[in-house]
This record gives sequence, C-alpha cells and structure tokens, in this order.
Amino acid sequence: MDIREILALNLRKLRAARGISQEELAHRAEIDRTYISALERSVYAASIDVLDTIARVLNVEASDLLKRPAPTATKKVAVQQTIECKTKK
Repeated sequence: MDIREILALNLRKLRAARGISQEELAHRAEIDRTYISALERSVYAASIDVLDTIARVLNVEASDLLKRPAPTATKKVAVQQTIECKTKK
C-alpha cells in the first residue's frame, strides 16, 4: 500500500467516523470538494499544508492521516470496498 492509498483510507475513515460529507469537509477546509474526492481515490498527492488543514478540521494530528493501518484493518476495508463496487454496478 503506497502513501496515497494510506492517506485515502485514513481520510475516508476519519471523515466517515465524524459523519462529515466530502462537501462539508471541503467547505470547512476551504478546499474544493473534487480535490477531497481525488484524495480519497488516491488520484492526487496532498501537500503538507493541505494535510495540516484537513487534520485540523477532522481534529486529528496530520500524522494520523499518514499512519499505516494494521494489516487486518486493511483487508477488511479492501473487502468492504470490493463489496461496495459490486453492489453499485
């Protein structure tokens, strides 16, 4: 798992845990919603300033966005994402 995927996973998880939509996070962080979406899909690499801004909005340390998840957590999320993709088709 590369650093963009780790950021994407942690960003989605933390945002969802706080019940915040991509749009709301973007508004609070003064970032475009499509950029948040791209970060959550591992399309873009965020600058350290953007990481800091997002972390402040989510009330976490910027380092929390870059922490590698435990191996079992990664597998569970991958399975869940696979299920979600199949049900959307």
